[in-house]
Amino acid sequence: MPRVKRGNKRLERRKKILKLAKGYRGTKSKLYRSAKESVERGLNFAYTGRKLKKRDFRSLWIVRIGAAARLNGLNYSQLMHGLKLAGVELDRKVLADLAVNQPEAFKEVSAQAKNALETKNEKAAA
Repeated sequence: MPRVKRGNKRLERRKKILKLAKGYRGTKSKLYRSAKESVERGLNFAYTGRKLKKRDFRSLWIVRIGAAARLNGLNYSQLMHGLKLAGVELDRKVLADLAVNQPEAFKEVSAQAKNALETKNEKAAA
């Protein structure tokens, strides 16, 4: 069998890891073994962070919607229930954007939710 030397592949793999470790401090950006450990750890944090980002933004949107809903005489759960009854299919991201950037449009949306809740209550009372 012919002898296999892994010169290029080995060099390419090491260069890739060291390139990813650029900006790390000291040994972690210079020596392959330390860099490899740091890069793997960093990539794990990045993977987890992409999942956490979704949760963080959703909770931010909920806080913003809740604050704007209170200004319009509803709480968050009443607003969301009223929107569902009214058939308004805006997601939380869009609602939060409306609440921050276009309060008058959000006021109209919350008025629709209020009307839907009132009609539901009138039907229940009758």
